[in-house]
Amino acid sequence: MKFIEIVRLALAVVVCQLAGAVGSLFTRPAIPTWYAGLEKPFFTPPSWVFGPVWITLYLLMGIAAFLVWNKGWDRADVRAALAVFGLQLLLNVAWSALFFGLRSPLLGLVDIVLLWLAILLTAYLFFQISRPAGYLLLPYLLWVTYAAALNFSLWRLNS
Repeated sequence: MKFIEIVRLALAVVVCQLAGAVGSLFTRPAIPTWYAGLEKPFFTPPSWVFGPVWITLYLLMGIAAFLVWNKGWDRADVRAALAVFGLQLLLNVAWSALFFGLRSPLLGLVDIVLLWLAILLTAYLFFQISRPAGYLLLPYLLWVTYAAALNFSLWRLNS
């Protein structure tokens, strides 16, 4: 691997992990207080599961973005795919701000539906450029599908 590729890989992974870190600024304070008091559906995982899952998903997202970026920034399809990737990353952070920061399962639900659609589009665009990159986003899409069901249930149980 060339030095520039190592830099791109590191940058892509760090940007994704930073998105998770920003989201956690909204999440962490609400877990022991507001979130602890919510009525939860039977399929709610223990709180300790979320950290390792998200760290892993952000790592996979970063690798996927690197694989696409590495195909060449001069390509319009690469720039478009990475722009959509950036949009879904912003929606990802926004979900934490809306759900935990504003303590609004309804706003979180609206955001997570948009996030799911953005991930689906990102995966589709990534598949067109790099099949491995597209495959690396599938666990993320599956987890956000599960998270959306959880978000919906939390909204219904607590509204």
